Amino acid sequence: MTKISIQEDIEEQSPILKNLNPVQREAVKAIEGPSLIVAGAGSGKTRVLTHKIAYLIDNGVPPQNILALTFTNKAANVMKERIATLVNPEASKRIWAGTFHSMFARILRLEASALGYTPNFSIYDADDSISVIKRILQSYSVSNNRLSPDNVHHIISLAKNKVISPEEFARNASTPIEREIANFYKEYQDYLHQNNAMDFDDLLVNTYELFNSFPEILEKYQERFLFILVDEYQDTNRVQYLVLRKLSSKYKNITVVGDDAQSIYKWRGADIRNILDFQKDFPEAKIFRLEQNYRSTKNILSAADSVIKFNRKQIEKKLWTENPEGDLFELYACETEKDEANLVVKKIKELVSESDYSLGDIAVFYRTNAQSLEFENAFRRENINYIVVGGMSFYKRKEIKDVLAYLKLLTNPNDNEAFLRIINEPPRGIGKVTLSHLLNYSRQNKVALFEVLEKIDEVQNIQSRAEAILKELRNWVLETQEKLKKKERVGEIIIEYIRQSGLIQMYEEIGTEDAYDRIENIETLLSDIYDFLRTNENFGIEDYLQQISLISDIDEKNLSTEQVKLMTLHSAKGLEFPVVFIVGLEQGLFPLIRFRSNTDDEEEEERRLFYVGLTRAKEKVILTYCKNRQRFGVDSYQVPSKFLSEIDKKYLVVYDKELQTKSSYYHKSYTGTPKSESAVEYNEYDQTDDGVLRIGDKVVHPFFGIGRVEHLEGSGNYAQALVNFESVGRKRLMLQYAKLRKI
Repeated sequence: MTKISIQEDIEEQSPILKNLNPVQREAVKAIEGPSLIVAGAGSGKTRVLTHKIAYLIDNGVPPQNILALTFTNKAANVMKERIATLVNPEASKRIWAGTFHSMFARILRLEASALGYTPNFSIYDADDSISVIKRILQSYSVSNNRLSPDNVHHIISLAKNKVISPEEFARNASTPIEREIANFYKEYQDYLHQNNAMDFDDLLVNTYELFNSFPEILEKYQERFLFILVDEYQDTNRVQYLVLRKLSSKYKNITVVGDDAQSIYKWRGADIRNILDFQKDFPEAKIFRLEQNYRSTKNILSAADSVIKFNRKQIEKKLWTENPEGDLFELYACETEKDEANLVVKKIKELVSESDYSLGDIAVFYRTNAQSLEFENAFRRENINYIVVGGMSFYKRKEIKDVLAYLKLLTNPNDNEAFLRIINEPPRGIGKVTLSHLLNYSRQNKVALFEVLEKIDEVQNIQSRAEAILKELRNWVLETQEKLKKKERVGEIIIEYIRQSGLIQMYEEIGTEDAYDRIENIETLLSDIYDFLRTNENFGIEDYLQQISLISDIDEKNLSTEQVKLMTLHSAKGLEFPVVFIVGLEQGLFPLIRFRSNTDDEEEEERRLFYVGLTRAKEKVILTYCKNRQRFGVDSYQVPSKFLSEIDKKYLVVYDKELQTKSSYYHKSYTGTPKSESAVEYNEYDQTDDGVLRIGDKVVHPFFGIGRVEHLEGSGNYAQALVNFESVGRKRLMLQYAKLRKI
């Protein structure tokens, strides 16, 4: 390759360079050799990346010799549009710019025959892949309860992103279920190849295999892509990293842009080591730190920096800004999640009426999807327009619709849609043929499907096993209806009914991050139902369902652009708002702890997520936490998040006396005064040596991990324990549902 000759007298005031700060300008001009651009939040990384490409073209690099990789089509399109204005539209069209998947698919179409594909191979999206896996599982009579297609797809995807082949996966399989999945993985991959198809992960893996197995093809693309630029490098996974190493190994003209402090996607395969180890991979690399922030106030940046400095694994940088000092953070302690939502509503009204903010200026961030319910309810009550960003409204989620269908069937057995939704959710072995017979009988005799179950003996061609399942379903619903007629303990009966449905158990057995999110959503709904029935003694479950249906049909049709934005912290990445609320700052919820104490790496990723949330704010940050919260159906005493204690106090105004001293963060004690029991029998809830739980016993919980029993009260179905867990602090548990195991 001939070195690019760059004139020393390039005018600093050229359109490409004149609007850049000194560090941005130097990063743009460093076009030969490897470069790492550490781009802090709000520091103008997109501007640097696009201006660098324009600078390359302006200095004689043919556009077709530039490869620019992004993670979204939107980012790629913005890049090309800006380049078109800086140089010329024709040049921007000739750049290889797009997502990893789109650019690698383009290469694979040109080289498909080398890997045994034809150029017109199909690309399967996630739905296509899951459909194939579902058929494979069905061929082995694997039930959804034991292994779901989604779960198997997720495991295969993670394996591919780590460049683990079906053969290697099988060699490393150490449990029966891993050996099963290895078999499914191989069969799935064979099916794709036989059908001349690749899934999204194959677009990455097969590009690596292409370059690894065919040196002459690799060299062709090394000569084509003389300059490689990568956006959001902290989000790359193992296979993306390996492809980039191959492509850049000859000329080493690779520029990566990213921020290790915003690496928050480990759960989908991102490897922060890629950016942390860039200097090890390229010892000669030039490092540029974009530290000037154009978004936030000085106080927001300083407070965020005081938190992220607790991470040991990071690239050193210190953000600064010419923006004003701005407001201090506000921290509010709330008694419950309902109080938290009401506080946020109150603060939003104040901001709009007294500080000249609009609803569209405000965002509420939370750690888990389940947290949105209280805010959605509160906003609707107070007629505050809102939108759930990057997700769906709470009541539109699949698992919530499933629970509501069970409740509709309970209150209105003639509801055929509810019946059809729940009949195999979770799977109970009612096949399409059986369902077809039920539907035919229903139509011919003009009776509801649930009523058909009463006359199941009259329905032709129903197998005895299916008949028994359907009779059991009918009896269970009727028994619950009889219990509800007494109008006593209605909330408890509804909760028991949904637990007996098997929905929660199904997701527990699936065991993925998504499955536990769905469990928490269900438990949040059950808590909301329980509270509704408790506070509205003259209302029944049918009144709750009516309220929900009116919300779904009327309130959610409001499409006003002036809306408060509700979203998870993951969805907030890349966005900015004048005012940001971060809610639910409690140990175990944020940082999120699922099964045990977090590892250092997991805790550091949670801290990075908090940092991302803080640095979305332009002017104002308001933080909240609850002293009590229901999670997984458990009414829990909450400990404030350790992240709150990491914020430098000079940037924080605390509206709770308990938080004025740091010691109060982690040394709260249980102060309740109910009658204490020394031991509680609970053998009906769990299998233990003697079926008795005592104060001082060490126990393990499927979500909260290891803890010690500090307090017991009640008996039978009403037995409760206060357990101090190592990872999340004290939780009050109903032993009927807690699934505690003595250790």
